Amino acid sequence: MSAPLTAKELIVKTLKEKSVMKLGLYKQSKEVFKIFKENLREINDELSKEVNDGDVKLSFNYTEKSEHEASFSFAGDTLVFHLHSNIFSFEKSHYIYNTPYVKKDEDRAYCAVINVYNFLTDSFKYNRENDVGYLIARIFINKELHFFVEGKRQMGFLYNNFGNSVIDKASSRAIIESAILYAIDFDLLMPNYEQVKQVSIAEIYSNSEALQQKTGKRLGFMFQADNMDSE
Repeated sequence: MSAPLTAKELIVKTLKEKSVMKLGLYKQSKEVFKIFKENLREINDELSKEVNDGDVKLSFNYTEKSEHEASFSFAGDTLVFHLHSNIFSFEKSHYIYNTPYVKKDEDRAYCAVINVYNFLTDSFKYNRENDVGYLIARIFINKELHFFVEGKRQMGFLYNNFGNSVIDKASSRAIIESAILYAIDFDLLMPNYEQVKQVSIAEIYSNSEALQQKTGKRLGFMFQADNMDSE
């Protein structure tokens, strides 16, 4: 029977196994994010040409802020894709721990995450810093490039086969297109009167055109993060 590991030996073992694995996954996730950005650039170019073939021209714009963030603006909406710099696991009660795929190797539960936010394009155009965006999807990708998505409507149920789904150029584009469709259908609603009936002199003076009031698609309405079929 082998002697139990010393504290130092356990530290070395954990660093070699878990920490090295996480670092490799993070580096891999940056390569995956490059694929997302490539798709966003292509979609931007395609829609600009195919939609704007008449008299009325819609605005399309792709922006790459850093290796961790890119955005795509189309008409009145902007989607911001953000790659988190950390690696995550899940509570043991999460459904992925009940899948045969993860039961065979629990390290498969460690994931990089790409968050997708929906903002109003005017929020950036007019520098309305008080405006809010909504997290519409979280894309989780593991060391074997398997992925699943938590999100609103089709985002949450089209991409939930963690054991079989692999992220690539085609699947990442499908996710982006689903996010675009959701944002287009996610309408801007007028907030409750009681929430916007007052405005300060400072707000008028600071920006008389935009008025520094908070604006968002569902401001003043419940946004059910845990109900994937709701608005």
